[in-house]
Amino acid sequence: MVEAEIVYQGELRASAKHGPSGAVVETDAPVDNHGRGEAFSPTDLCAASLGLCMLTILGIAAGKARVDISGSRGRVTKVMSGELPRRIATISVDLEIPLPPDHLSRADLEQAAMSCPVHHSLHPDIEKVINWQWTG
Repeated sequence: MVEAEIVYQGELRASAKHGPSGAVVETDAPVDNHGRGEAFSPTDLCAASLGLCMLTILGIAAGKARVDISGSRGRVTKVMSGELPRRIATISVDLEIPLPPDHLSRADLEQAAMSCPVHHSLHPDIEKVINWQWTG
């Protein structure tokens, strides 16, 4: 179990302090929802968490396979629904892995990343588009 201490600071800004480490993340409402957009919004963090979780699980799987994926990177794009209730409609994750497309561990690594806890935790109505680019 992990706890986070959350605080509403006013003016649509909030923060979360990670219990075990003390790391702090601040959020701001997006411009299209009455905020200033000066930090991640809560839904931005949700979307980014999918890509970060996939990279983390990919790293675990790569370590077990003794494969170095250092330098792997990605881009996460979030699209909000146009109707109410306001919600995330689509999350696209573009991952760039510095291994050749024909790498022996490719299928296992992709399968591991697709089984990340965030992917399994997101509502099934959220479209998840995953694009892989193997660049080695």
